[in-house]
Amino acid sequence: GYAHWKGQVLNSDELHELYEGLKLNKVNRYDYVLTGYTRDTSFLAMVVDIVQELKQQNPNLVYVCDPVMGDKWNGEGSMYVPKDLLPVYRDKVVPVADIITPNQFEAELLTGKKIYTEKDALEVMDMLHAMGPETVVITSSDLQAPLGNDYLIALGSHRKTKADGTRITQRIRMESPKVDAVFVGTGDLFAAMLLAWTHKHPNNLKVACEKTVSAMQHVLQRTIKSAKVQAGEGNKPNSAHLELRMVQSKKDIENPEIIVKATVL
Repeated sequence: GYAHWKGQVLNSDELHELYEGLKLNKVNRYDYVLTGYTRDTSFLAMVVDIVQELKQQNPNLVYVCDPVMGDKWNGEGSMYVPKDLLPVYRDKVVPVADIITPNQFEAELLTGKKIYTEKDALEVMDMLHAMGPETVVITSSDLQAPLGNDYLIALGSHRKTKADGTRITQRIRMESPKVDAVFVGTGDLFAAMLLAWTHKHPNNLKVACEKTVSAMQHVLQRTIKSAKVQAGEGNKPNSAHLELRMVQSKKDIENPEIIVKATVL
């Protein structure tokens, strides 16, 4: 949202070199890997190699992937990363991921199926499960919320295979109040908190999502309130005003009061 930005983009060679350093020092045993926005196909392919190697070190490693590719504005979807990232996500990344957090547009891109109804969304989540991940959360959608137009729908699905080979799938829907502003970093915050709360509640997607979405609401409400004060009455807050109030929300992130309940479908 800012007019200017500076810095370098990490490339796959640099990522590989960092990982080699971890390996040489034998500090390459992790419980979780989380990835988000990436613009480069070779970098993304390198992430897959590293995740596969880390999973050999620790078979219980959980890879959380936020497949950041694009979004919808006024109903129209568009990609904000190069188009050649899509096949890498679809064919290489998603199959090794355990938890994925696409928005509706990204879920449609990955499966090639459009979502018009909740039934479509559940089918898309099943298609994504079939690609590999046992937890799929569609972080936002333009589906009509039962509570009305001022609410945004998120959907989650957790598929577990029991010891006897039978599969059980838990599906949930959450409706959270829309906040009238454009924030940056909400997807990153969502994925990070879902990682944390699924760690604390590994077999209860409902509670993990309630805590994640409730914490998001606390952060966004605090941010918009603060942004309006900074902008002054009658003025529209700018990007600097709308920086997420993460530090100020420390308590809400660590122990959120549940203000958004999930419906089990």
